Amino acid sequence: MTDRIREFLRQRQDDGPCLVVDLDVVRDNYNAFAKALPDSRVFYAVKANPAPEVLRLLASLGSCFDTASVAEIEMVLAAGCTPDRISFGNTIKKERDIARAYAMGVRLFAVDCKAEVEKVARAAPEARVFCRILCDGAGAEWPLSRKFGCEPAMAADVLEHAHRLGLNAYGISFHVGSQQRNQHAWDRALAQAAAVFKECGERGINLSMVNLGGGFPTKYLKNVPTVKTYGTAIFRALRKHFGNRIPETIIEPGRGMVGNAG
Repeated sequence: MTDRIREFLRQRQDDGPCLVVDLDVVRDNYNAFAKALPDSRVFYAVKANPAPEVLRLLASLGSCFDTASVAEIEMVLAAGCTPDRISFGNTIKKERDIARAYAMGVRLFAVDCKAEVEKVARAAPEARVFCRILCDGAGAEWPLSRKFGCEPAMAADVLEHAHRLGLNAYGISFHVGSQQRNQHAWDRALAQAAAVFKECGERGINLSMVNLGGGFPTKYLKNVPTVKTYGTAIFRALRKHFGNRIPETIIEPGRGMVGNAG
């Protein structure tokens, strides 16, 4: 809890429970992510805290946004974000929601199976898609290892299907688990992503983006590594697996952006 929050609560009239967020902390966290991974675009995971004040601040700082529903897309647009800075990152979407997002200008969608690709192809022609792959989540407090994503061996088939249906097969995504304290977890996932890039290249499909996901921890009772530590480890892993041809990268901090701000 920051001194500003303590002072606010001291002066506040007692009219029931409330959630107080120090936006200066959110600003500092955003700047820390941008500095630690300067070549990555930051897509804030809206589900972590969709408060309009948080969204407006991040939009003003230039953040992009990872959304999981049409409602979240509408909130982000209302906060001043443009559609080109929004990803519809839920891998299981209703076709009408894909169409609604497309009508609002969103052109970036997550998939993890051929059926989802077909929905996007019908409702959002020529959109960019990235395929989420499973990873083990070892080292995370909440691994999320089987919740979304396909087996890495299936990803090239999913992306080739997207390519054949006229979509832009854009890249790969993964999530190393929530509250991931092991900064080397991204190394294992990036090895799998690089293998998918290679296989797609052999099929004539040139992927250009890796979505590094979230998982960046926030401090509760235990200390966690700094964002700079994660940035250094991730960059080394990118160089290790992609050499001098590092693709575009996206990060999706949620808890790591706002968890220590309230």
